Amino acid sequence: MAQLTFEEATRLATLALRLAGAGEAMAASTARALVRAEAQGLASHGLSRVAQYATHLRNGRANGRALPAVTRHKGAAILVDAGQGLAFPACDLAISTAITTAQTLAVCFAGVTNSHHCGVLVDHLRAVADAGMVGLGFANSPAAMPAAGGKHPIFGTNPIAAAFPRRNADPLLIDLSLSEVARGKLMVAAKEGQAIPLGWALDSQGQPTTDPKAGLAGSMLPLGAASSPKGAMLALIVELLVTAVIGAQFGFEASSFFVDEGNAPRIGQAFIVIDPGALAGQDVYYERMETLVSEMLIDDGVRLAGARRTSLEEKARNSGLTIPDALKDQLDRLVA
Repeated sequence: MAQLTFEEATRLATLALRLAGAGEAMAASTARALVRAEAQGLASHGLSRVAQYATHLRNGRANGRALPAVTRHKGAAILVDAGQGLAFPACDLAISTAITTAQTLAVCFAGVTNSHHCGVLVDHLRAVADAGMVGLGFANSPAAMPAAGGKHPIFGTNPIAAAFPRRNADPLLIDLSLSEVARGKLMVAAKEGQAIPLGWALDSQGQPTTDPKAGLAGSMLPLGAASSPKGAMLALIVELLVTAVIGAQFGFEASSFFVDEGNAPRIGQAFIVIDPGALAGQDVYYERMETLVSEMLIDDGVRLAGARRTSLEEKARNSGLTIPDALKDQLDRLVA
């Protein structure tokens, strides 16, 4: 295993993306997000994505020179065009504009179109919580799951996220994909030659599999698919929210993130920012939050949403990151 300081990891990731064609701001924003994910223990969304993004930049699946822009702003609704670039600077712009808008209008819906993989969805909402507001996030991704009762992939794993600020405490951070597990876990298992549990994925023939490579070539199972269509229905809601509403591409129209060649995915993200001060009021909001948290913590073993990730990140910022030697070698080759 290799050791990297937070700063070394960020420098390597930024340089690798710059050499692959990303502009300075895009490379910096993306590197920060990937290193943060790695620090939180989310290897599937961390530094392993640097090579993937670099390949997409070189192959034209992502436009490294894109500059995100607000193309529509009507009342409490804004639309950001990512210009087919990496998603992070576009999401940064959407969030900052949404916060400013919600400070005036109490709420804002911000859509990001013509986008790419957005990493850990809830991390985009941390700035919302820092501003004392509630944030919701939604994203689609290349097709990986069938519709309820179907067999071929249509929807992505379509994560949803939420951030609820607390007074004098870390916010509650909720983030989940609507597949039984995130597809990135199959990617990591395939690289490490490990089997996956039954119930995570189907092969290309629609049969349950423990082979992560077969699962990547087949489809993911929606959340709760063994007992109900609820996961698939939630994925449908997210798919429509971030495509039909804001004009992004459906998951089945986008080439997989896990192949080098393919189209620019042009998928979407959507964020909702709410100022609780405009409704119950800040004091009431924080009192209600702490009443609920206190009730939750009565039971031993309850872990507050986001607490583990925050703890791991703080430790990594102080002690550095530990990554596989093969990943460190890959990063070194990218910047050689």
